[in-house]
Amino acid sequence: MEITSAQFIRGVVGSHNLLVDEKPQVAFVGRSNVGKSSVINMLVGQKSLVHSSSTPGKTQEINFFLINDRLYFVDLPGYGYAKTGLKHREKLRRLILWYLISGEAPVSKVVVITDAKAGLRDFDREMIGVLQEYEHPFVIAANKIDKLNQKELHRSLKLISEEIGDWVKIFPISAKTGKGKNALLKEVLL
Repeated sequence: MEITSAQFIRGVVGSHNLLVDEKPQVAFVGRSNVGKSSVINMLVGQKSLVHSSSTPGKTQEINFFLINDRLYFVDLPGYGYAKTGLKHREKLRRLILWYLISGEAPVSKVVVITDAKAGLRDFDREMIGVLQEYEHPFVIAANKIDKLNQKELHRSLKLISEEIGDWVKIFPISAKTGKGKNALLKEVLL
């Protein structure tokens, strides 16, 4: 299956106006500056559907994109940008957790995006724990593989797999080059 249409529907900053209908939602979550917006743009084949910035932490709301008129991609705020205050980081963390665990949104799958070079960080581990606890199906997308040589990539993927278990699918991808796009797309469009 391929993406033939993608459009921004709305952004929400709290529990009001959450988009809830019969269509499944595929949520994209990750730390600030791991390339969530760029990954979604790569998957839909549009450079500017999701606004991305070189400034970490640009996404401050939950953004909904209708894909092929049958499901939503949900771009969750990035978490952990050091230059935002602790209070603001905690607010974003609570918003992300609320979306994932409230049960109000029909989340069919979560894509945890990590930086392949940096590996898993505390926020990634927390999200994975929440997803396991609430039995949300999820995969890991290790982004920015274009910055690693083959040996570094193998080591990074091995460390992630050893930490979370080999039962979790890990997709090495590059939003910059498009490498790994088809495999991840096939997984999220099921």
